Amino acid sequence: MKSCAIVILNFNGEKILPVFLPSVVSESSSDIWVIDNASTDGSIALLQNDFPKVGLIQLSDNFGFAGGYNWGLEQLKGQYQNYILLNSDVEVTPSWDTKLNEALVAHPNYAALQPKILSWNKRSEFDYAGAGGGYLDDLGYPYCRGRIWNSIEIDKSQYDDFATVDWASGACMIIRSEVFHDLDGFDAHFFAHMEEIDLCWRIRSQGFQVGYIGEVEVYHQGGATLQRSSPNKLYLNIRNSLSMLYKNQSSGRFWLIFMLKGFLESIAALGYLITGKASSGKAVFKGYRDFLSRRKLLVKAKSSQEVKSMGPSKVIFWDYFFRKKKTFGKL
Repeated sequence: MKSCAIVILNFNGEKILPVFLPSVVSESSSDIWVIDNASTDGSIALLQNDFPKVGLIQLSDNFGFAGGYNWGLEQLKGQYQNYILLNSDVEVTPSWDTKLNEALVAHPNYAALQPKILSWNKRSEFDYAGAGGGYLDDLGYPYCRGRIWNSIEIDKSQYDDFATVDWASGACMIIRSEVFHDLDGFDAHFFAHMEEIDLCWRIRSQGFQVGYIGEVEVYHQGGATLQRSSPNKLYLNIRNSLSMLYKNQSSGRFWLIFMLKGFLESIAALGYLITGKASSGKAVFKGYRDFLSRRKLLVKAKSSQEVKSMGPSKVIFWDYFFRKKKTFGKL
């Protein structure tokens, strides 16, 4: 069994792959695979002609981030000890994969790690998706070292450490293959967004830890599939956040959180409607509706122990909007 494989999920990435894949090829020592989610552009021809040494797994349909990785990694099962899951719009740095793999091997109690994720467009800033490691508050809202809501910090080496976190970003994370498959991978019902946070929650419920290593840096473009302001992204985040909480919390606690989140997010939806962002307002209500209609399809997570947040904020909404704590160091 080989030590590590870099696995990139692709869907219609004909324009993105030539920009980012060359750095992965030149700066990595691990095997590289691309899982293609039934692209309809020239992605396959591009990979076969310009990157013949990159392994290619072709899927029959677009199964989203969650299903795409699940089906694709099933074909690599038993071949590698660790997988590095990497977005197609990430630029990497020298020896990044070796450092990630060595860090995971050196920390046997950790099942997943993420590197420092910086913005490709504004390279001195942290990236929105993961930044310096992710946490969850008591209502299930994610925040990061380096990014709280839409406030993004400048990288001043304040997070160059090794830290235990609640979740690792799906933009770039290394995970033990055995743990990934034992937990049945991502929840395919999520399709995209929040699935890595759900998986990390389930990882921690089995007694493993999730970590961040600031020694390794990558640069993420972000928004290649959906812009942060997209109503569809908002819809998926709302629906999948509720799904994650439903799966991983006790029923009594979940419904209490559901009512509190419902109150806050109804106010947000009305705000969208009042300010002329009707599609965003509708996305919030659609997220709640679709969660309620499909929750019986979700499988409650099996926990061997209670999972508590490693982060400093109990309610990040309160800390950010009312206590005006805009950076992680002030929490």
